[in-house]
Amino acid sequence: MKNLLLLALSLLGASVPARADEGMWPPNALPTATLQQRYKFAPSPAWREHLMRSSVRFNVGGSGSFVSADGLVMTNHHVAADAIQKLSTPERDLLNGGFTARTRAEELPCKDLELNVLQSIDDVTARFTGLDEGARRAAVNELEQSESQRTGLRCDVVTLYKGGAYHLYRYKRYSDVRLVFAPEVGTAFFGGDADNFEYPRHNLDVTFVRVYEGGEPVRPEHFLKWSAAGSKEGELIFVSGHPGRTNRLNTTAHLEFLRDVQYPMLLDWLRRQEVLLQGYGQRSAEQARQAQDELFGIQNGRKARGGGLQGLQDPAVMDARARLEEDYAEKLPTYTADAARVAAAVEQLDTVFLRYTLLEGARGFNSHLFRLARQLVRRAEESEKPNAQRLREYSDASRASLDQELFSEAPVYPELERVQLADSLAYLLEKLGADDPLSHQVLAGQSPVARAAELVRGTRLAEVDYRRQLAALSATDLRASTDPMIALAWKVDPAARELRNSYEQKVALPLEQAYGDIARAALARVGAEQFYPDATFTLRLAFGTVAGYRENGAVLPAYTDFAGLYAKSEAHADATPFRLPARWGEARSRLKLNTPLDFVCTADIIGGNSGSPVVNRQGEVVGLIFDGNLPSLLADFLYSDRQARALAVDSRGITEALRSVYDNAALARELEGH
Repeated sequence: MKNLLLLALSLLGASVPARADEGMWPPNALPTATLQQRYKFAPSPAWREHLMRSSVRFNVGGSGSFVSADGLVMTNHHVAADAIQKLSTPERDLLNGGFTARTRAEELPCKDLELNVLQSIDDVTARFTGLDEGARRAAVNELEQSESQRTGLRCDVVTLYKGGAYHLYRYKRYSDVRLVFAPEVGTAFFGGDADNFEYPRHNLDVTFVRVYEGGEPVRPEHFLKWSAAGSKEGELIFVSGHPGRTNRLNTTAHLEFLRDVQYPMLLDWLRRQEVLLQGYGQRSAEQARQAQDELFGIQNGRKARGGGLQGLQDPAVMDARARLEEDYAEKLPTYTADAARVAAAVEQLDTVFLRYTLLEGARGFNSHLFRLARQLVRRAEESEKPNAQRLREYSDASRASLDQELFSEAPVYPELERVQLADSLAYLLEKLGADDPLSHQVLAGQSPVARAAELVRGTRLAEVDYRRQLAALSATDLRASTDPMIALAWKVDPAARELRNSYEQKVALPLEQAYGDIARAALARVGAEQFYPDATFTLRLAFGTVAGYRENGAVLPAYTDFAGLYAKSEAHADATPFRLPARWGEARSRLKLNTPLDFVCTADIIGGNSGSPVVNRQGEVVGLIFDGNLPSLLADFLYSDRQARALAVDSRGITEALRSVYDNAALARELEGH
């Protein structure tokens, strides 16, 4: 709690000791003075540009980096797992068996995987200040379209400081991405759910893909050099990645809504999905394979959100937040009025949240086939509007990414679709009640199980060519489609759109305006070098040091090694999820067992940072972020370096495993630049 109060006071200009290595800093607003004062290191513009343009964002919600002159990209196995799953078959299970391409010809084209590399940032706040929601949406769509046409790049207007600033991000987009190397999931996720968010860890959570353009590997202007020496304890390190979302500016009223409504509802749904997928996977080995990656995501979310909720349920956390708000009210003249506006918007959110989550969030229609149907329906309707008036995800600037997902050849599993849709329709019925008109309309006089079976059996949306045919239709012609999933999407869409509009006008816009005013006041008082924006799944730089910590009286070391991996497996009698794949037993005598495998550092990270490179002062790769520990799960709301740590795979462990376990010296040499 001391760190939280120091943050509040320092942010508002009080005279306090320097705070810890906190912050997820945009690449164009690094705290260079702080770095110079604390570490005698100020990154040059060229250093920042190089790191920015070597960093990669994955469309599946993770990060990565170019690590060779031949377009090789490093990320986590769990970031690439969706792509690996889609490449797997019953006969060739790449998730559990791993994959290595010995030649470029053996590299496997990933289905619907998109990578984006940030090229430049412009502050465009003046274009959007004072606009209402409709005018702002039009201005955003127009700017993104005009810049995309002018540059040939993907262009996104990014909201920072909760609406206090708007920046235009230009990305180079890559869609030809091929799998090069992935270890077995038993190695990448050694310890399974039991070890998730724990430490010490022994995970080789790494995957390599290669980016192609015009049929040839990309030759990136910027890529990160590999450090064969790795890091040292106490050393300054940087993490360049794409943290998904934080809520560190949230008021007490807003956090109370998360604590009392949003997180409990989400956790109930995650637990429900976990049980469903576990049951589905127990029916056969093939069904277990089909559900494996999604089950990991559900379990990961359940544990992460559960940890966040525990923090919000701690009275000390909420009391500290209340004291922080008192300090805000003293230092920022309009803070009390702004916080009242937030509270009013949160009250409005409470009135629409359940139905919004079920319909617009599609939690009541948990089906990939339904999501495809909704995309087709909205694509048809939005395409007939002027670009400036469309929903943002259907604008011209977003079309390429949308269509890549819509026309993906990724496999669809009908039985899994049926089971998930039946359960979500039952969930919809439970939450809305049997007498709700929408329940009647959706279920059409049938039980959730029967209705789901009818929908999945009757639709042809699993066929890519069929989706292309439907996408070519006008909205009027698509309305005439007899496909039952398309018909369901048309039935649900008016109510979902109405909820979305109500949410945007009564909740999102007032929150953005109120938080934007708070952020602008704080920025005016202390400046961007002392006040970083909440995470927005855009590129950020965090820094810290390699450091162990104390827990329950024990000292946890900064590093783990291969010897510890084998020791942990033996301590659990080599039982799942601590069972090592067979090749690891065979390779034990060849491995240098004291080679560092994982390490922890104080860098400020959150979900979305998975796959981020860890670099030293020279910009060399010393590690790969793959997780945080349990104390880090409160990072949505506050940062502390007392026990919270970011977990990384060590660069030395990666190359040692490639050589000694996977007999892939060629890939290790490519990483090391030989």
